Amino acid sequence: VARPFLDAGYVVGGDYAFPGRKLVAKHFQHPDDTLPKVFISELLVEALSGKAQKIIHSLVDQVTEGSVLLDNFCFSGRPWTVSLQDYDLLLQESEYAAWVAALGYRPNHFTVSINHLQSHDDIHVLNRMLQDNGFILNESGGLVKGSPEVLLEQSSTMAGKVSVSFSDGDRAIPGCFYEFAKRYSLPNGKLYQGFVAVSADKIFESTDTRSTQ
Repeated sequence: VARPFLDAGYVVGGDYAFPGRKLVAKHFQHPDDTLPKVFISELLVEALSGKAQKIIHSLVDQVTEGSVLLDNFCFSGRPWTVSLQDYDLLLQESEYAAWVAALGYRPNHFTVSINHLQSHDDIHVLNRMLQDNGFILNESGGLVKGSPEVLLEQSSTMAGKVSVSFSDGDRAIPGCFYEFAKRYSLPNGKLYQGFVAVSADKIFESTDTRSTQ
């Protein structure tokens, strides 16, 4: 998934672990800091039950070797067939595993840089505007995750439901969402470029089936 970004000059900017979610992640950034950062996460399949691992391996076995070499692989969608039964079994162990099984390889969310907005420069004011316009925000850990002290404030919408076709029927499940980030300056005057793991952990809940409306 990272290869096209590395080929385009991106470098690893940080490593993150989410033991409670059985995930690890890296963020990638370009020397040109006006280009977007990319956050790529990975499920630790071996940390799940044998039953869940069997389902996941059956999905991955449907991916062709050639497809992973294509530059569009990271947003190519779902390359396998999956049943509602298997989706539900994965959902019992990992919201992340179930989401990827249902929707495949695609961006989970896009982040709006508040630092680059002309209309708002305060995340609290922005959140109120979003709520006033009917957007449902992720309240896990508070509407605003992080603080100026950790050099990053984040908030996000809750993912809306999308209809997904499974091999044995259709179901509306959480799709994708938007995140909003306000970055603060380092002592050298440059904006902090990393992520805060404890905040990112809460952002993951924007696609939880138990939380979405």
